[in-house]
Amino acid sequence: MRVAENRFKAALKRDQCQIGLWSTLGSAMVAELVGHAGFDWLLIDTEHSPNELPAIVAQLQAMQTGTASAVIRPAWNDPVLIKRILDIGVQSLLIPFVETAEAAAAAVAATRYPPDGIRGVSTGSRAAGYGRIKDYPKAAGAEICVLVQIETKKGVDNIEAIANTPGVDGVFVGPADLSASLGHLGDQLNPAVQDTIGRVLAACQKAGKPAGYLTGNEAESKKWLDAGFRFVAVGTDNGVLVNAVDALRERFR
Repeated sequence: MRVAENRFKAALKRDQCQIGLWSTLGSAMVAELVGHAGFDWLLIDTEHSPNELPAIVAQLQAMQTGTASAVIRPAWNDPVLIKRILDIGVQSLLIPFVETAEAAAAAVAATRYPPDGIRGVSTGSRAAGYGRIKDYPKAAGAEICVLVQIETKKGVDNIEAIANTPGVDGVFVGPADLSASLGHLGDQLNPAVQDTIGRVLAACQKAGKPAGYLTGNEAESKKWLDAGFRFVAVGTDNGVLVNAVDALRERFR
């Protein structure tokens, strides 16, 4: 057995646009349904969703033969949380609330074994094929994708240093928290917010790092894809379900 290629990371390196969906429902059946729908990536959230490790494993297994690569968002930039997520076989992580280059470097270090980082070694984990991938500790790092999330004014102020941090594979803009940090809670289409998002994109492009985004607004998705965002989540599983159910019920009132 060998360490699997990270298709998502490889696509970003090729500058290939990746269209994704946010997953919040904590269900293996939902992950299977949307993971086979043709999306390039599926974000399984643990920060704002009731997802714990056993449920994540089930979702990874459900997605295994689908089109979508799994990206997991830990609840925090915490090396213990990151270690546990890596050990169940996750290769791509979106680290929330990164505001400085030091925080970005800490996130990278949490995904790498010594001497390159601080990840604890387990050679019998699911990630290591339960011990069957003999070179896992040496080979794992090359296939791990570290994405850092910019969601505050401080993060934007430090975006150049963050984007240029070694080991950071991409930068993701969290529009809801960023809007709040800029004084426009609930209004991510505010011109000041949109201009700030453009500033983050420009810094990422200058650094040669792909930028990501999440919005359920189709026009906004197309705007930022055309502008150069390379991995964009165009909706959430709960949002898609709510909209479809409400629309169906409305047609029969």
